[in-house]
Amino acid sequence: MMKNFSSSPLNSNNQTPNHIRERNNRKYSSLLSAIPLRFSLRGYGFCMATLFFFCFGSLFYQLNGGPPKILLDIRQYLGESTYLDDHGPPVPKVLPFPSQVVYNRVGKCGSRTVVILLRLLAEKHQFNLVSSDIHNKTRLTKHEQVDLMKNISNSPQPFLYTRHVHFLNFTRFRIEQPVYINIIRDPINRFLSNYFFRRFGDWRGEQNHLIRTPGMKDDERYLDINVCILENYPECSNPRVFYIIPYFCGQHPQCREPGVWALERAKQNVLENYLLVGILEELEDVLLLLERLLPHYFTGVLNIYKSPDYRKMGNMTGTVRKHTPTLEALQVLYHRMRYEYEFYNFIRDQFHLMKKKIGLKSVSQPTAYSPAFLRELALRTPEPLDEDEELDTDLEDANSWLVHS
Repeated sequence: MMKNFSSSPLNSNNQTPNHIRERNNRKYSSLLSAIPLRFSLRGYGFCMATLFFFCFGSLFYQLNGGPPKILLDIRQYLGESTYLDDHGPPVPKVLPFPSQVVYNRVGKCGSRTVVILLRLLAEKHQFNLVSSDIHNKTRLTKHEQVDLMKNISNSPQPFLYTRHVHFLNFTRFRIEQPVYINIIRDPINRFLSNYFFRRFGDWRGEQNHLIRTPGMKDDERYLDINVCILENYPECSNPRVFYIIPYFCGQHPQCREPGVWALERAKQNVLENYLLVGILEELEDVLLLLERLLPHYFTGVLNIYKSPDYRKMGNMTGTVRKHTPTLEALQVLYHRMRYEYEFYNFIRDQFHLMKKKIGLKSVSQPTAYSPAFLRELALRTPEPLDEDEELDTDLEDANSWLVHS
């Protein structure tokens, strides 16, 4: 008779607990041996990730001249570091806002007056005035545009850059857009001033026009302006008289074609990119608004402009032999400049609106092109200082006056 040892109580008591204990010991030993391995891999990964983020953040810190935003956010979340608590943060250089200003000055619109004022103000307020020596290149190729915009943007801030150049769209080339300012003038008055200045110069004598326009023959130099307009000479017709709008329209080829497209684009650029576009007929109010809007640049400009010494300098210049054409010639010229006048009226309305917001009273001016208005046209705008090409003598006087004032 065979015995069933598995069902025996004795065997159950002696063997089963030993077997169970042995199996449990093997399980726990294998579990404990696996835990250190898993912990080591996790710790190694954590250390490597920490080292990677530290190196990555350090690289950004050096490339950008400061810590990346994520590290600033982390520091703000964790609290200020003990180093900053002990030593304090470095004193930041306070820059005026805006610290990048471009004055793409329109020819024969008082720009020489403003440039001389800026020279005096730059000395007084210690901003960087960058004035280009190029006076006859307003239209640029794409490469020239990029080079110029990079040169402007790399100027030490705060700066004010000034040059005769059509509007440059910085954002198109992913460059930070500066603030624009400008001044325009009654289009016919601007045309007349330029016409006679090119031929006969100003108070410094008629010989200086020979330097400015050496290739001009006497027949052209002494051409009667009425003949020029009525007989449709190139200088007195489009596209030559379509002059102001391209300064605000920009570098697109269509900006140089008289029409609605260029007009509307110029208006849009004024609304979106210009802090102020003033009119020369109200120059003192323009300077006052600039003083309010850009105090870091223009504080005290009216005191300088109204000073007897500066007035004496201003009265020493003026275009010679300037006279008003006949009414018939002016009417023909006005028709050719109808887009220029629409833009001028738009700027004047915008300027008066800004004066109203600031609290200045605007003197209304006639909008109709009446015969009486035509006869008084030459007297509407006080003669400002003229072209920029010959600033040296006046700037010496200005700097001398600045030292003694």
